[in-house]
Amino acid sequence: MSASANYFRPEVLSKIAGLELRARRVVEGFVSGLHKSPYKGFSVEFADHRQYVPGDDVRHLDWRAYAKTDRLLIKEYEVETNLRTHIVLDCSGSMAYPEHDTGRMTKWDYAATLAACLAHLLLHQQDGVGLTLFDNAIRSQLPVSANRASLVGFIKHLEAARPDQATDTKMVFQHLAEQLPRRGLLVLISDLLTDFDDIINGFQRFRFSQHDLLVMHVLDADELEFPFTDQTLFDAMEGLNIEVRTDPQSLRRSYLEAVQSFISRLRGSCLNHGIDYVLLSTADPLDVALTGYLASRMNRQRSTV
Repeated sequence: MSASANYFRPEVLSKIAGLELRARRVVEGFVSGLHKSPYKGFSVEFADHRQYVPGDDVRHLDWRAYAKTDRLLIKEYEVETNLRTHIVLDCSGSMAYPEHDTGRMTKWDYAATLAACLAHLLLHQQDGVGLTLFDNAIRSQLPVSANRASLVGFIKHLEAARPDQATDTKMVFQHLAEQLPRRGLLVLISDLLTDFDDIINGFQRFRFSQHDLLVMHVLDADELEFPFTDQTLFDAMEGLNIEVRTDPQSLRRSYLEAVQSFISRLRGSCLNHGIDYVLLSTADPLDVALTGYLASRMNRQRSTV
C-alpha cells in the first residue's frame, strides 16, 4: 500500500493531529489517483456578489457597491461559480461517539475530516464551497467562496467546534432552506440520529428551494454492527440523562433490525425525492466518501446535459 493510500484509513488519520494536514494528505493522494478531471469549461462572465471574507482577493471588491451600500462585496464570476457547494455539518453531541479515547476517530473527527477533504477538493477544482455547523441551532457559517485562502477560515471553524449539544433538525433545516442563497449543491454530513419525519420534511424543504442535495450519513461501526457482548452501560449523549445497563446480546437482533429499517426508510425517501444518499461507517476509508461525492456530482452533471 502506498504512503498516500495509507491516509485514506481512519485509524491512520486519527493519529494526525492537524485537521488541515489530514485533509491535504487524503486529497493529494486521491487527486493523484484520478485519471482525468471531469470538470472542464469555465467562462469569466460576471455572475453575482457575495459578502467579503478575510482572505478574499481585494482586486475583486466592488467599490461602487460599497459606495451605495457601505458593505464590502466581492464580484463573483462564472469561473468561481462552476459549482456552488454548501457543506452542512452536524456538530451535535451524538457526533462525539465514542467519547472515550479508543484510538480511533469519533464520528465528529471523521465527519470534520471529510468536510475538510471536500473543501480541499472543491477549491482544487476551482469550485466554491461554504460551511454551516449546526446542532439545535446554527453555530457557525461561512459563505461560499472559491478563493483558496478561504480554506484557512474553513478549517478554523471546524477545529473550534465542540459537539456537545442536542440535535434539532426541524428548525435548523427550515431556516437553512430559506436562508441559503441561490440554487446549488448542498452536502449534508450527519449521523441523522433524530426524528425521521423532521429529517424528511427538512429534505423536502431543500428540494423545494431547488437545491441539489447529497446526504452523507455517517455512523460509527459500533452503531452499524453492535459488537458488544458483556453487560454494558448505555448513556444518552445529548443531555437526556438516560442510562441503561443491559445485556447487549439480548438486544442485538432487535437493535440491528431497527437500525437497518431506519437506514432503508431513509435511503428510500432520498431516492423518491431525487436526493443522493451515501451511507458511511467510520471504519470506511475516506476515499470511499470522496468517490461517492464525485459519482453523485457526475450523475448530476449528466442529468442536466
